[in-house]
Amino acid sequence: MAEMTRLVAPQNLPGLVKAAFDAARVNGDLTYYPTQVVILTPNSIPFQLRFSPALALKPKAPKPKEPHGKPFNPFENPSPAMLIADLPPSHRLVLNKFAVVPEHFILITKEFKPQTHVLESADIAATYACIQAYRTHGHELFAFFNSGPHSGASQPHRHLQLLPVERMRDGLEDVDRGGEWNVLAEKIAEFEKVLPFNIFTASIRPDMTAEERHSAYLELYRSAVKATFLDKEVDSEGEAVISYNFAMTSNSMAICPRTAEGAAIKSKSGQDVGVVSFNGTVLAGTTLVKDQVEWDVLREDPDQLFNILKGIGLPPLADTNG
Repeated sequence: MAEMTRLVAPQNLPGLVKAAFDAARVNGDLTYYPTQVVILTPNSIPFQLRFSPALALKPKAPKPKEPHGKPFNPFENPSPAMLIADLPPSHRLVLNKFAVVPEHFILITKEFKPQTHVLESADIAATYACIQAYRTHGHELFAFFNSGPHSGASQPHRHLQLLPVERMRDGLEDVDRGGEWNVLAEKIAEFEKVLPFNIFTASIRPDMTAEERHSAYLELYRSAVKATFLDKEVDSEGEAVISYNFAMTSNSMAICPRTAEGAAIKSKSGQDVGVVSFNGTVLAGTTLVKDQVEWDVLREDPDQLFNILKGIGLPPLADTNG
């Protein structure tokens, strides 16, 4: 079985991604949205807040339908301009068409599989193969997966998203001189007592088999389900019974059960001034706003970010254990 899921990523993957991103950007096949960034420390957790006013102008095109009235699926037959590489036998890598982080790319299943199903061994193996290909070149990747209505998921075709950590640091040179920010999923143990919500984590190692890594993911998923529904039977395949975000780095996996996609941002006078939504990048310790008022309010009142984060998941274990 281990051999069946031995997926290998191209050894020059960082170079392939960069070349594909640069070409697609020059040719107008993707849009890159630059951001401003600050580091907030809600409850002492270093958190990137990014602001992209251009993203608010992103055209909300009506979803094109295919001839039989089926919703358009951008991952079914990706355009050659978006394709980075094949990962035989089951996956391929494509660029993200609307990038906030440069070189943001996506791992998709070749055949349609639902985003709402529990991840399979090949999904985990392919993700880890990409992470290892970056590591070989001295780079780190942050991979995340959004599943369910409260997770920030947008496409029904199964996909995991991959962000080069170096590119996630773009713009931090001026605001993070102390180097406080790091991928949160790697630092959960350090912040366990101050986290706003429950996160389950596991360490992973290069010498694990594909099945051992998949088992570690399933164990985290089971823990997340049990924390959400005490007596729920947990299947290790098929439709997931909770909304959650999953993240993977070279050293760790993390799952955050989700109960809401986001929450309202309020002004000092208590007026709603916007909404901030979160996907799996919350497990990196980053979030994004598109509106100047939201940007101003959260920078002035970082505690509000912590309160918003408290509302999107389960109470942290420290709270529930009294």
